[in-house]
Amino acid sequence: MKADGAHPGRDEQHEAHPGRDEPQEADPGRDGQDRAHSRRDAQLEAHSRRGTSLRRVGREARPFLRARTGVVLRLAGWSLLEFAQTFLGGFGVARALDDGFLAGRPPTGLLWLAVAAVAVLPSVPAARGVFGRLADLVEPLRDGLVRRAVSGALSGALDRSGDVSTRSLSQVTHQSEIARDGWAGLVLTLRSFVFTAAGAVTGLLALSPALLLIVLPPLVLGSALFLSTLPPMAARQRDYLAADEAYAAHAGRLAASVRDIAAAGAAGRTVAESRALAEAQLAASRSLARWSGVRVLALAVCGRFPPLLLLLGAPWLLRNGLTPGALVGALTYLTQALAPAVQALMTMLGTVGGRLIVVLDRFTDAPPPPAEDPPPSRDTAPPPRGTPVAELHEVSFAYGPGAHPVLDRLSLTVGAGEHLAVVGPSGSGKSTLAAVLAGTERPTGGAVRWRGRPVRPADATSVRVLLPQHAYVFSGSLRDNLRYLRPDARDREIAAMADALGLDALLSRLGSLDAAVEPDRLSQGERQLVALGRAYLAAPPLLILDEATSRLDPAAETRAELAFGALPGALVVVAHRLSSARRAGRILVMDGPRTQCGTPDELQRSCALYRDLAGLWEPEDAGEPGEQHVAGEPEEPGGTVGIGRGKERGIRSTPPPSPV
Repeated sequence: MKADGAHPGRDEQHEAHPGRDEPQEADPGRDGQDRAHSRRDAQLEAHSRRGTSLRRVGREARPFLRARTGVVLRLAGWSLLEFAQTFLGGFGVARALDDGFLAGRPPTGLLWLAVAAVAVLPSVPAARGVFGRLADLVEPLRDGLVRRAVSGALSGALDRSGDVSTRSLSQVTHQSEIARDGWAGLVLTLRSFVFTAAGAVTGLLALSPALLLIVLPPLVLGSALFLSTLPPMAARQRDYLAADEAYAAHAGRLAASVRDIAAAGAAGRTVAESRALAEAQLAASRSLARWSGVRVLALAVCGRFPPLLLLLGAPWLLRNGLTPGALVGALTYLTQALAPAVQALMTMLGTVGGRLIVVLDRFTDAPPPPAEDPPPSRDTAPPPRGTPVAELHEVSFAYGPGAHPVLDRLSLTVGAGEHLAVVGPSGSGKSTLAAVLAGTERPTGGAVRWRGRPVRPADATSVRVLLPQHAYVFSGSLRDNLRYLRPDARDREIAAMADALGLDALLSRLGSLDAAVEPDRLSQGERQLVALGRAYLAAPPLLILDEATSRLDPAAETRAELAFGALPGALVVVAHRLSSARRAGRILVMDGPRTQCGTPDELQRSCALYRDLAGLWEPEDAGEPGEQHVAGEPEEPGGTVGIGRGKERGIRSTPPPSPV
């Protein structure tokens, strides 16, 4: 594989854009045309993005709401009380005047006012029922968004598509809460508007259909004007958020590169880039403010024009048979119910609605969340007899398009129950091979198969366990740590595992399986024993130990590997001691892209690198049996483990080589 020629050099890139540093003669006409074209292209792109965003959010929202039709219907049932309250409020005032006070019957008037007042009482149980149903509609949205963000972060990390941690953290902690609060407010406001408006319109029809001829036109006009502002405001909200994130990211990069910028003399270019990003953010903010002004106009048309038109048309209405009580009742509907509901809805849609669409759209580019706690993917039918657990076919891997390959067309088969050791000098690709074999790194060429099938992330937990050099132990009980990969493990299975791996000393020191584990108080050897016990209980078809026993003494390492060798699954060990390699049925010797595989005796005769490594390893394995490090004892400074006390010779373990 050629390492050069993959990317143009810095000089070539400079030549491709001569206008960056070389002054050119300005052409005002051409510049004006370019700016006009740029504005038109930006408008078309914004319109396309706006429509795409709304379609994506709508496409995701429809199945979500269909799955919760019962919740929506129960929410509507409780909201019917608000409909009745609105209807009786204006209708009671109209009847109190026409049939009571203006007709000389005050008791009748008081009775109608009492009916309007009593209609308010059910609002307390109605609010309780509405909020109870609201939780069933809002919390699943937040949970789904969090699951989607976590799924996207994990997929992005496995795909090596860049640093997704900052965005994913914002989605999990901040943006999902914005979406939940915005969705809750939107549901409440929209529900209130629908049933309040229905009650008011029904009341106006009951009083006089002629009232709708005056009230409805400004409501329809203002609503249409307001709805027309929602898509562009959502687009401006997205532009502002994108500009803000771009400026923040740029500032973060500058903070980490001040010395390099000064050394390269790039201060002028850096200032120009910062100014351009700041101007883009300012332009987005101003555009958002202009559309907010249009929203204020729509609010005035909807909220202020209907009562004003009603008063202006009152003489005509009264001459055509409208009663004074009906006129006052209509004003009650408009000022006490309809106008506040319209204003609340428009304010909510204008402030929260646009932000909600933007935030939800940012979740749509993540992969869909998995089903609720999906079980590990297990084959319903076992693979054919003799199928290898893992296969590499002409696999190549390089850390970058122009980098030298770490693995170069490597083919390897690991059979069921096989014990394979991987050896080689530091930097030869052992850890890279372990990662590719485990499916945590994707090869740049070739194919990886598990049990005869292409590697799938859904199969990972049911096929393999990868233990790295640095063991992961979390705060919690020892039982929880050991059962992390197999929560249903029984105590007798844990006891058998502890006896097989030599965890009895640690268990005795802690006191019981339910004792709290503080990772900082465990030695590196104890942490590795806990991780080994976790993998032993899982008993996967493929276990990969990437120097996972490097902090154990030879006796503890031998005990652990023999215990794993007794399991039916395949064992792949990145070995750092000759004794560990000699216990394997086959040994893969790695020297970068060059590899050689065979039994220990075959490699001793045919592989010079293996003989060299064996010569380096021999003194390490020459210690006396009584000079072994007990797992859990504090480690000596300098990486020395288990030095025999009072003797010159002992078992020394130099710090393991860094992973590739």
